[in-house]
Amino acid sequence: MMFTDTYRFNDVIHRCFRCGYCKFPTNWMDVNNCPPYARFRMEPYSCGGRLWLTRAWLNEELDWSEHLAEILYSCTTCRNCEVKCPLSFNVDIVNMVVAARSEMIERGKIPGAVKRFLENIDLHGNPYGSARSKRDAWMEGVEIEGYNGQEYLYYVGCTGSYDTRAQKSARALGMLLRKAGLSFGVLGNQENCDGNEVHKLGEAGLFEMLAQENIGRFNGLGAKKIITLSPHAYNAIKNLYPRYGGDFRVFHYTRVIFELIKEGKLDISGGFAAQVTYHDPCFLGRWNEEYETPRRILAAVPSLRLIEMEKNRDAALCCGGGAGNFEIDLLSGSESSPARRRVRQAAETGATVLAAACPKCLVMLEDAAKAEELEGRLSIRDILEIVTDACGMESGLQT
Repeated sequence: MMFTDTYRFNDVIHRCFRCGYCKFPTNWMDVNNCPPYARFRMEPYSCGGRLWLTRAWLNEELDWSEHLAEILYSCTTCRNCEVKCPLSFNVDIVNMVVAARSEMIERGKIPGAVKRFLENIDLHGNPYGSARSKRDAWMEGVEIEGYNGQEYLYYVGCTGSYDTRAQKSARALGMLLRKAGLSFGVLGNQENCDGNEVHKLGEAGLFEMLAQENIGRFNGLGAKKIITLSPHAYNAIKNLYPRYGGDFRVFHYTRVIFELIKEGKLDISGGFAAQVTYHDPCFLGRWNEEYETPRRILAAVPSLRLIEMEKNRDAALCCGGGAGNFEIDLLSGSESSPARRRVRQAAETGATVLAAACPKCLVMLEDAAKAEELEGRLSIRDILEIVTDACGMESGLQT
């Protein structure tokens, strides 16, 4: 059987001739902007190598193996390849990878870690396998109302709900929205996974179920405007849910916080005295072209000096956590891991703070800073935490 008969990109996947542009940040000086290639430095882990392996497997010229599947699932879908590839099919490079993953899922041939990730979301509504009843644990110590028709629904997401480091960001956003007097509420234990990672892992059926359930819940409650903590949730609700009838005005938190500062509803006159560099999250930057609003927030904070890393905006190196790799973890275990490379790039600027605008990036980069023994030299902070400091609210973020 020729699998290419059912593969959606059968007529285009052969067009990659491995020129190597997909590995570049901005020029030929560095080939390490593809996260899996940066980690392993072997051609099969590059975008071009991965497409060639995929085609060989689909044409039955190569047998499936656990290692082949791990190479395919090591792609973080950061879109560096799509931005840098000069050829016309570049817009479908990530789609080719996702479609190949769907082929593996259809045949039950996926790595064990991916299988557990998807099963946990199906059974528990989160990739960690934690109880649904603990989803609102992040709210402990912070007075936030449940959603009951307020102007905005604050959608927290799995990482902000369950990861103890990201929970601080979730609380910070809730506190800032309250301080600004915004009308908002949360779903608490009724919230479910947004499904962005499920989609990128190729599980189309599970993603459709999650999207339809979430859309039904949002509509049933009358939610029209949604604020997300995570760029991953922002991407799913903004770009994927409309395929299933979802019609919401969705905002990543940076846009809302910037407007609240501009309108004088958040007093940041306390400032934040530090040299700060900013890491662009892939699902905010390359996926949704939002590069400037996070920088405008940082630039508005008194006493803060913003320093750019050489690789910034659409040339930024992914932290390595996309497409479930923050939990599946196919790229760690080496000083060449994308997150460890990224914190070294941040430290080289002389900044003492690396700012993030994504809970997954926050967790990945903080773990990497510890592995690089940069603690004490480089602090990893969410932009929300910087703003709460400037508002004199830091103590409220402690667990």
